[in-house]
Amino acid sequence: MKEHIGIFGLGLIGGTLARRLIAAGYPVTGTDPQPARLAELDALGGTGTPSEQVWQSDVILSAVFDTDQLEGLVAQAPVGRGGAIVSFSTCDPDRMPGIAGQARAKGWHLIEAPLSGSSKQLDAGEAVFFVAGDLEEASRLDPILQALGRAHFYVGPVGNGNRAKLAVNLILGLNRAALAEGLVFAKSMGLDPVAFLELVQNTAAQSQVMAVKGPMMAARRFEAQGRISQSAKDFRLIREIARTSGQHLPFAETYAAMMVDCLHNSEGDLDNAAVILAIARSSAGG
Repeated sequence: MKEHIGIFGLGLIGGTLARRLIAAGYPVTGTDPQPARLAELDALGGTGTPSEQVWQSDVILSAVFDTDQLEGLVAQAPVGRGGAIVSFSTCDPDRMPGIAGQARAKGWHLIEAPLSGSSKQLDAGEAVFFVAGDLEEASRLDPILQALGRAHFYVGPVGNGNRAKLAVNLILGLNRAALAEGLVFAKSMGLDPVAFLELVQNTAAQSQVMAVKGPMMAARRFEAQGRISQSAKDFRLIREIARTSGQHLPFAETYAAMMVDCLHNSEGDLDNAAVILAIARSSAGG
């Protein structure tokens, strides 16, 4: 029999994790503050339930929003139950060893597995995971991670998973911004964005970001696969860590300002492709 999986957080990522695991034959129990998400899990063939029952699972997956919520989750973990708590969230890498220590004091192993890919890519089995923590415990998760994505890489001790994720997210965010600026520039010169997108995908400028986010930008339709609010949170972390190490990241500063502009315009729940709206609002003198 396959291990029983418990999931905390059934939003874009947690709900997609549940869907893939159920499709792979894993029994899944999950919880979320929003009751509608519990009903959605039930409809998938899982069980939406209060958190006490989720803790009875063989493996715990965390898809909460940020580091504070992950630390709060570990604080709720029952003492002596034991097993793995696998964090898929983008968190502060410098805080992760301390949270792992809190988990260990209760008999749990905290394993990092933040992912690269949107919820749509995760749903298609195209996500990549950056795994960190106790190597023996992490290795036991191989079948689960194989059911969830196309690849996973062990990157060392706790903290390194999120360090890798933040560096990848920096590159992805800047790719999105470059694409958005190119589309805005093309439109400002009178080119049709949809036709230009098809053209540019057949040039040396093409990228996976272009294929995933380009159609959303060209059509100005932003159903969330990865939200502006999440990207803004990640870039706050990136900038804080860079400042601590004395590293200047000029492009990251510009991108972060775009995220703030989107948040100020009530666009936090839109897909991060909506960075194009911040660029389109800017003026030559701004």
